[in-house]
Amino acid sequence: MSAPVLALVGATGAVGTVMIDIMNTRSSVPWGEIRLIASARSAGKKINVRGQDLTVVALSPEAFDGVDIAMFDVPDEISAEWAPIAAERGAIAIDNSGAFRMDADVPLVVPEVNADQVDNRPRGIISNPNCTTLSMMAALGALHREFELKELVVASYQAASGAGQSGIDRLYAEIAAVAGKEAGTVAGDVAQALTAAGLSAEDSPFPAPLVLNVVPWAGSLKDDGWSSEELKVRNEARKILGIPDLKVSATCVRVPVVTTHSLSVHATFAREVTVEAAHKIFAEQPTIVLVDDPAAKKFPTPAAVVGEDPTYVGRVRQALDFPNTLDFFVCGDNLRKGAALNTYEIAEVLAKRI
Repeated sequence: MSAPVLALVGATGAVGTVMIDIMNTRSSVPWGEIRLIASARSAGKKINVRGQDLTVVALSPEAFDGVDIAMFDVPDEISAEWAPIAAERGAIAIDNSGAFRMDADVPLVVPEVNADQVDNRPRGIISNPNCTTLSMMAALGALHREFELKELVVASYQAASGAGQSGIDRLYAEIAAVAGKEAGTVAGDVAQALTAAGLSAEDSPFPAPLVLNVVPWAGSLKDDGWSSEELKVRNEARKILGIPDLKVSATCVRVPVVTTHSLSVHATFAREVTVEAAHKIFAEQPTIVLVDDPAAKKFPTPAAVVGEDPTYVGRVRQALDFPNTLDFFVCGDNLRKGAALNTYEIAEVLAKRI
């Protein structure tokens, strides 16, 4: 049987660039061909993948002919139109956007948690979860298998890159605007410094200054004051873990970090759980790195994790006032495991099955 053909749609975008780096560093699948697809304006560009200069081709139905697996790293509206087209041309589409995550006929997959779901794809499409949900899912999935998760309370600390390149650019511009100045000591002085530097609040992807600040908002406004990011955490966690009635409450906060999301997790289980048992489970997971020695000031931080593939877990504690409950802190690079890497790992699972 010939090696499968892999296509990457959105090859020249921010996540697509990370995906190519991942493909260059992971050699577990000997793809028969790798095809790079992007918008017409990027067609003709050459990108080196696994030692070969590949030419980017324009997105079209014919671009999927002969493709076995097509990974989509493009905006929702493009995935919504083109992932079904790829599936009609015979490819299995793995979509990194939010277009299909809650579609009942599209599995939402994290290979460490529910890899078996890749075979349940009536539309020929598999969805990749939101980067915030993904940052905690390897840890939660491992604990759920042993202790049965019942309730989940999460506070996220989301990096600027979660808002795309515009978020990264804005944070750097805000840092430059306050550098060398006394700011953050009087109400409103950070906003004044940004205005003085020519940074309009209306042009920002964030609803408040991010530098020297934290912003308790990520996503768009939904019913009853919830944000879209918070509802994604709830709905996607339920679907991935296969617990449709899981009690979940999330508060999503944007922080002045370029890349890597962090989450404070409060998880209640049906069975008794201990820190020692959790440590053992985390240590046994190949995609989790346990860093948990607060006496030695060792715990995960975004600055120490950025650019890494694993999920980092620390600050594991047994809740003092809540039975069968653990509190812990997780960090994961939102552009790697939170987006590109998980998509590619799904492709690796599929490559062994088709």
